Amino acid sequence: MSTPNDAQQQEQQRVDAVIEQIKARAEQTDHLVVKAHYETDVIQKNYGDNNSVNTFEVDDRIETNAELQQQKQMVERAVESEAILKRQVGVLKDLRNSPYFGRIDIQDDPDDDAEQLYIGTASFVDDQQNFLVYDWRAPISSVYYNGTLGQVDYDTPAGKQTTELLKKRQFQIEHGEIKNMFDTNETVGDEILQSVLGEQNDAYMQNIVATIQKEQNDIIRDTYSDLLVVQGVAGSGKTSAILQRIAFLLYHSRASLEADQMVLFSPNRLFSHYISEVLPSLGERNMRQVTLAEFLSARFQGLSVQSLFERYEVDQQADATDRAVRDFQEGASFMTQVSDYCHQLPANELRFTNIVFNGETFFSRAEITAIATALPAAMQPADRFLSIKNTLIKRLKRRIDQEAEADWVHEQIDQMSDETYHDLLGDKRRGDFQSMDDEVFYIGKQIVTKRLRQVYDAIYNGYFLDTYEQYNDFLSQTTYPATITAETWQTRLQQFQAGIEYHRIALIDCAPLLLLRDILTGSGENRRMQYIFVDEMQDYSLAQLLYIKHAFPLAKFTLLGDSEQALFKGIEAPKQLLERLRDAFQVRRVNLITLNKSYRSTMQITNFAKALLPDGDQIQAFTREGALPKVMIRYGEDQALQGLLSEVTHQLTTTHTVAVLTRNLAESKQVYQYLKHHTVATLMADSDRTMPQGVIVLPIYLAKGLEFDSVIAYNISAENYPDQDSVGLLYTIASRAMHHLTLLSIGDVSPLIAHLDPTLFTIEHQVRV
Repeated sequence: MSTPNDAQQQEQQRVDAVIEQIKARAEQTDHLVVKAHYETDVIQKNYGDNNSVNTFEVDDRIETNAELQQQKQMVERAVESEAILKRQVGVLKDLRNSPYFGRIDIQDDPDDDAEQLYIGTASFVDDQQNFLVYDWRAPISSVYYNGTLGQVDYDTPAGKQTTELLKKRQFQIEHGEIKNMFDTNETVGDEILQSVLGEQNDAYMQNIVATIQKEQNDIIRDTYSDLLVVQGVAGSGKTSAILQRIAFLLYHSRASLEADQMVLFSPNRLFSHYISEVLPSLGERNMRQVTLAEFLSARFQGLSVQSLFERYEVDQQADATDRAVRDFQEGASFMTQVSDYCHQLPANELRFTNIVFNGETFFSRAEITAIATALPAAMQPADRFLSIKNTLIKRLKRRIDQEAEADWVHEQIDQMSDETYHDLLGDKRRGDFQSMDDEVFYIGKQIVTKRLRQVYDAIYNGYFLDTYEQYNDFLSQTTYPATITAETWQTRLQQFQAGIEYHRIALIDCAPLLLLRDILTGSGENRRMQYIFVDEMQDYSLAQLLYIKHAFPLAKFTLLGDSEQALFKGIEAPKQLLERLRDAFQVRRVNLITLNKSYRSTMQITNFAKALLPDGDQIQAFTREGALPKVMIRYGEDQALQGLLSEVTHQLTTTHTVAVLTRNLAESKQVYQYLKHHTVATLMADSDRTMPQGVIVLPIYLAKGLEFDSVIAYNISAENYPDQDSVGLLYTIASRAMHHLTLLSIGDVSPLIAHLDPTLFTIEHQVRV
């Protein structure tokens, strides 16, 4: 009978043998990279030489263009081949360190021998094409994540398959050596999780496919749902699961899906950096990442768009009236009103504006309105707009033909150099014209077309419709609820108008205004995108989510959020949320997956954080031990700052990064101004993309989605966090901490903490003098 040591020795021998083959393959691939790089250089040099040939003669130009296109394609193919080989080198390097993390023994038929399959971050086959390692995303690998010993079903391209799972073994392999190994009937044993999650790492999110749990695996492998909603508590692995889902989808649909056909809406740029290494570590390219502010700003060229963070700062002074307006404008019914308004809008109520050239009206508002009103009333708004554009372009072309005969044009032709004349002829040759007059007329048209280019651009881009004035007209006709008075609504209209005058737009107006513009002009839709992911969805209004759905009409959506952070006010249960989203998104195949176990923090920090919540009992803490959270009470700002510095200094002895989290930006600036004179500290801003080590100071809304080894919450006083409205904030702050949590109060501590079970934290009072 073999002992555990014998089994580990045998497994180590296999690891050694596999690594030897990986090393040999890596060496071959390195040679191929060198060769590919040389070939790329040669092709690029040839392309550069060919690109400099004389293209003055038209025959030369046509022939050379064909050659250059061919050369360009060769360059692109060579660069792509080199990039693929380099990615393979990176994958092999990772496999050499740790070739796999799991083993399953399966038996499809009782009469057959059992098969041993090893699961890793990427597939690896030997020279005879035998699988030594299976990619964690392969259909059979789902048995490792979902199966307990016995009969197991798993999905394959050919349909559902059944097998007998005889053994499930887990490994921790570092630098080619098995550090930990055990057999289990669970998805992933706590022993592995304890070790992996206990490591400290602030700069980047880790790629831990070895520790995927069953619920996370359900998220990752869902290829069916049009709308997948993931409701997960802080630290439950939502973001990890989504990044692994992206990697899985790229693997599963590799023949029809590219990384740039996916968009992830990140809460901020810091978060984008934090997750940036996960997909490359899985051998995949990163998907597109964008924040809501970047997405909206790209669609409002020339306007300063209010960010989520700016609105958060403003919201702290908001009253019940402001909240009523916001709830109304951010709801689905408001977006429905926008759509109805656009589809019922008669042509004579379209707010056109003059097209001006050189200070004079080229096409008047009245002329454009006349074109619109002459069209059939039943036309769809987008078709009507296209028809108006086409009519204006035809009229512009007639004006160009007329202007081409003008004296100033003939004068310009007479004074033109031969080279400029040939450039204007383009691909035309003198034999193409019946007479010299025809040739001169052609050149004249080229001159006038170039001169009137800005008129053409104004028509093409639809600048003749004043969408801001149109939206203002919509607001004046809106049916608002009884909770909003006529006076309040009039003030709202004036705020919008004043903002536009100063080239600013409030966040609540962005989604409805964009929807209005898109419906009336037939623009704004991207039909190439296949998957959209929205993280921290509780920070998005339903109106914003509906606009994103409109902007990517063919995409499947995955929305992640934490129901404990005021997700869509008025919705309590995740199932209610799902129904509301399904109705608003108008999709059939919806799926809700709830993650209640928190893996981020120690058990002591999670128990403290969940006690803040009314329904915190449903959150399960992971059994990783640590110190109790510490509450420090100081009386007076100077004493509080001195206490903060003392705690920061202490924490830096055991960790690389300490995050000081505040309620708002003003508090962050105040704390930073003090700390920078005593230690190396960084004040984080919305524009920051990277996170330095040391002491970092930031308002809580910039820490969304992030986690830190050590967190110090500054001023959790009764004055700063007075009532239930602050629960979400305190919970979010506490749940950022992985290993150490300190809460500093200036004066009496928030009642939300004072009322907790005193065994959940330690308390350190300053003695009042």
